[in-house]
Amino acid sequence: MQKNSDSLVTVLNSSLIHELHIAQTLLSSYGIRSFVFDENLNSIIGTAFVEGYRLKVNSADFEKAKEILLSVDDHSI
Repeated sequence: MQKNSDSLVTVLNSSLIHELHIAQTLLSSYGIRSFVFDENLNSIIGTAFVEGYRLKVNSADFEKAKEILLSVDDHSI
């Protein structure tokens, strides 16, 4: 299957919404646009939501975004 350069792909999953917002701010500082998916799902189905939230980027930015996020994770305490 061929990837469309305009398609969105998940770069990060988390059950903690603030982690996605931090990652989104970080990616933005590198000029990478990202989008949080399922942010409001918790208000619809309550705390039973276990799938987590998803941060998506343009498929053309995926490798760079993953590299940025992994470099931060490598330096965490």
